[in-house]
Amino acid sequence: MLPDFRVRQRDYLLEITRAITQELDLQKVLKRILRISIEMLAGQAGLIALKEASTWRVAAAQGIPAAFLRYLEPLLADEQVSELDVEELNRMLKELTYTASQGLLNGTAIPLITHGQVIGVIFIFRSYTDLFSSNDQQLLQSFADQAAIAVFNARLYSQVIIEKQRLDALIDSAADGILVLNADHSIERVNDAFERICGQTDDAVRGKRHDEVINWARKPDGMTLEEAEADGWPLTTNAHLYVEGDLKRVEPPNVPVGITYAPLLTPDGHVRNIIVTVRDITHFRNADEMKATFISIVSHELKTPVALIKGYASTLRRDDARWDKHVIQDSLAVIEDEADRLTHMIEDLLDASRLQAGGLTLNRTDVSLPGMAKRITERFQTQTKKHKLEIDFSKDFPVIMGDEARLDQVLTNLVSNAIKYSAKGKIRISGEIRNEQAIVTVSDDGPGIDPHDMPHIFDRFYRSDAAVRKTKGAGLGLYLARAIVEAHGGRIWIDPQHGAGARICFSLPK
Repeated sequence: MLPDFRVRQRDYLLEITRAITQELDLQKVLKRILRISIEMLAGQAGLIALKEASTWRVAAAQGIPAAFLRYLEPLLADEQVSELDVEELNRMLKELTYTASQGLLNGTAIPLITHGQVIGVIFIFRSYTDLFSSNDQQLLQSFADQAAIAVFNARLYSQVIIEKQRLDALIDSAADGILVLNADHSIERVNDAFERICGQTDDAVRGKRHDEVINWARKPDGMTLEEAEADGWPLTTNAHLYVEGDLKRVEPPNVPVGITYAPLLTPDGHVRNIIVTVRDITHFRNADEMKATFISIVSHELKTPVALIKGYASTLRRDDARWDKHVIQDSLAVIEDEADRLTHMIEDLLDASRLQAGGLTLNRTDVSLPGMAKRITERFQTQTKKHKLEIDFSKDFPVIMGDEARLDQVLTNLVSNAIKYSAKGKIRISGEIRNEQAIVTVSDDGPGIDPHDMPHIFDRFYRSDAAVRKTKGAGLGLYLARAIVEAHGGRIWIDPQHGAGARICFSLPK
């Protein structure tokens, strides 16, 4: 070869070396290597095929007709072709090139080998045969070795980028807040969930110290990170650290959280990072409060009828007294009423338990809501002289497909509440058809529902302060009413625009 070509050969090797050290984008590296290969071997076109798992893939091409590439790509992906070594692959490509070009083009393959493994092959199409001097072969080998390192590094970098993207997606999609701390407790990054919990953005907290962001409203349950490290954590033990308490936010209110600290150690046992997982435990705390409320309400509500039943039964059993018939009848009536009340409360608790377990079975039949309302008003009218119960259903009100016993439970509960929470006045059950929905309304002339209570009135065990003071109950009636109506495909709501008194409506499909 001519001396000036030797200079070009040296330049090719230098450019590949620069590609190794300067460029980590795989596609750019492949295109650069392919361009240099075509120039160095005086070729007309070329391609680079990479070995991936159990197949070959055309990763870069230059000067090759699209039709030939479309034919070649599925061929290289074939299972039998994937088992070929470089020499067999070279032979196959040469035959294809010679046939496709009708004998005008030849080809030569340069294997890309690194760490003892073939990672790819460069195939150059040219118009003359493979005649290389020992110097040319040495140059090609040096070039191939450098090119293989460049491809290996670029692929490794691409894998690192993909893994980082996957890790970022995993962290950002997590429902729990996540902080990544450096060994000095400075915050390296936080995810979207932590931003929502804490009320601060990643930019606002990045670089701050852990104790500047994790501030407790009061002493938490468990050791804080600083207290644990003072006691030797995590070097004395690799166990995770857990602490629970109320986290201060930039803007109130505080949020109850449970925080887990997991150390990431270097091979020599030093702390590299601390992964902090922050879970909003508001729902768990609400569940605990609801459980306490349930125990308090149920124990109180069950105690009252049991005490009355026991008291009257004990009185009637006294040997030193003789009771006349009227006293005995009145006492037995109280016992019967309290037993009915106890039974009703137990049935409500069982229904609430079934709902919690996801089971509320409906036995659907034809139901006449006007007829049901008439029976209910007649029954309740005998129990009160301070209220006047009325019904008003439109003439075109249809027969509904529903569970008669459950819908009776809804209406009974609404009328019972209207009597309990209004000292006197008119209680009205009305029905109309609106937009293919049957609307039933129960209204009274009482003080109405406090706007503060409206968002919670259908919650399980919820009772307003006024209700707790004036009436008995476990706070399950409206909760069950909503569940029954929704199981029928309807909805229940409070009409806040009615004015005086309470007005509760529910709809059912026509």
